[in-house]
Amino acid sequence: MGIHELLSSPWPWYVAGPLIGLTVPLLLLLGNKVFGISSNLRHVCAILPNRIPFFNYNWWQAGGWNLVFAGGIMLGAFLAAGWFGNPEPLAVNPATEQDLAAIGVSVDGGFAPEAFFSLAALGSIKTWLILLGGGFLVGFGARYAGGCTSGHAISGLSNLQLPSLVAVIGFFIGGLIMTHLLLPIIL
Repeated sequence: MGIHELLSSPWPWYVAGPLIGLTVPLLLLLGNKVFGISSNLRHVCAILPNRIPFFNYNWWQAGGWNLVFAGGIMLGAFLAAGWFGNPEPLAVNPATEQDLAAIGVSVDGGFAPEAFFSLAALGSIKTWLILLGGGFLVGFGARYAGGCTSGHAISGLSNLQLPSLVAVIGFFIGGLIMTHLLLPIIL
């Protein structure tokens, strides 16, 4: 199996899971750093010229490594989608396909339904309200919870932090409510 074939096919959970899990202790051991992504927004705002005291700090010293890590995530996603992308259409469980069809979402074999993620969809006010409302709620929720899903679920739980357990339970409950109650109403 060549490197391109290895990187183009999905990795099993027992490989990908431990690799993600090992990121936390490696960051702690190598640099006394905690894994998380949402704090990068503050670092990006600190790079920009501003007069807000909250953003006036040495962003490179506080979060330069994290910005580089986030850049690596974006580069990896770009390479995965463009160069190492699996040419096969996305396989969706028939029961999931039926559930999506019941709320008006058709499965077209891509990762993102055309109904939501296309240039035509951007012409809809409903799409913009969903994007802006969802973005606000995710940003507000991450700030209110003291971190994002990755920070709490990966770092916080591995450090046995009770607030992270409460946050992760809240994330799951919110996701279930959105999926089963609100999304069918919105669509």
